[in-house]
Amino acid sequence: MAVKVEKIDECRWRIPREGAMRTEGLIYASRQMMAVLQREQALEQVRNVATLPGIVGPSLAMPDIHWGYGFPIGGVAAFDAEEGIVSPGGVGYDINCGVRLMRSSLAVTDVRPHLKTLADSLFQRVPSGVGSSRRDFRLNQEEERQVLLRGARWVVEQGLGTAEDLNHIEAGGCIDGADPEFLSDRALERGRDQLGTLGSGNHFIEVQQVEEIHDPVAADVLGLFPGQITVTIHTGSRGLGYQVCDDYLRVMLRAAAKYGITLPDRQLCCAPLSSPEGRQYLAAMACAANYAFANRQLITASVRQTFEEVLGAGAEALQLSLIYDVCHNIAKWEQHVFEGKKRRLCVHRKGATRAFPPGHAEIPACYRSIGQPVLIPGDMGRYSYVLVGTAGAMNETFGSICHGAGRVLSRHKAKKAARGRNIFAELADRGILLRAAGRGTVAEEISEAYKDVTEVVGVVQQAGIGRIVARLKPMAVIKG
Repeated sequence: MAVKVEKIDECRWRIPREGAMRTEGLIYASRQMMAVLQREQALEQVRNVATLPGIVGPSLAMPDIHWGYGFPIGGVAAFDAEEGIVSPGGVGYDINCGVRLMRSSLAVTDVRPHLKTLADSLFQRVPSGVGSSRRDFRLNQEEERQVLLRGARWVVEQGLGTAEDLNHIEAGGCIDGADPEFLSDRALERGRDQLGTLGSGNHFIEVQQVEEIHDPVAADVLGLFPGQITVTIHTGSRGLGYQVCDDYLRVMLRAAAKYGITLPDRQLCCAPLSSPEGRQYLAAMACAANYAFANRQLITASVRQTFEEVLGAGAEALQLSLIYDVCHNIAKWEQHVFEGKKRRLCVHRKGATRAFPPGHAEIPACYRSIGQPVLIPGDMGRYSYVLVGTAGAMNETFGSICHGAGRVLSRHKAKKAARGRNIFAELADRGILLRAAGRGTVAEEISEAYKDVTEVVGVVQQAGIGRIVARLKPMAVIKG
């Protein structure tokens, strides 16, 4: 059945409340994007989320919305602490899949002569692909427990990063409330040899150049300048996080029946936030989120080491410092003002990014004048964007915006579109070196599999929920 949608303005669309919906849906999209969305199932998922108990405000979808497990990817929903629920489908299988951006003192001319060696070395040093693992870095049981409890802090304490890194990670690189006792033996086993690995799918390391500056004042605060070399790392909690989600979907199906929660879709299975099942999932999810923070921190150490070796320069000369690291798939306790009242809410961001405004206490003091940095990867053949959060996002979307470009082709359709083509050569013709563990993943990740991220961030800026700072262009891409 087609989902009824009403246009609010040039970038906002409403799904009116009807039937079992407890609130309305609100989608950020251009007219062209909405024309495509109305032929897909993601809008129905926005409507389904609106039926869940304790939802506060609308069921939201960002302009990178596409079909996901239960919740749409690009979906945001906030739930009341007393009456609301927590749902693994609202977080996703790759818990705390996220992205971090590093800046450097290097210009394009410094790196271009070494780019092939750099790409090869990064590909060799950071294991990628399905099931990739580290032979040189396997955690024992106590070390893994510390990673799950302390996240990126544990990695920095091993000498693989700085205190300044931690200050530039969402939540300081560690979500409170983690308890490894709520993880299965299988989840723990999957985590022991995968820390510091990229994984597969849309995960990547990119060496990029700053192509355009849109907001010189904010760019100066972030330390960005035209022609500068940056590095983006996009990955998550690997097999451990996947296993946590898989384990708790079974728990939540039983819990939904136990607490009398009517589900329009079994993939929305959930438990009350105040229930034992809800608290256990949040504790397990925090463990996986901390593992992901640690994973990106360890990869950062590998990137720094690789640059130093290939370019023959020390850390002080390269100045490979972390701009910011943000979660994509998470459920977090946050304070928000809703209808004039301060509320403690559990905000689910499923393929969405926190985007707190200028002055917010939870962003680093050095960025407080411009707002939280928000990193929006596009596709491996075009560009990515750096934005900052705004008061508009805080007022409308619980401080959230999109997390990427959003798929327009399924992986199956992308492979079909790539059949017979040499994607490596196509990217090389554009000056982009590609290294990948498998041609299948490369085919799934072709540029035309994604929306043009320029249109996506354009909707965000037009809606006033984010502000564009800079555009980055890929030079070398390491894919999973």
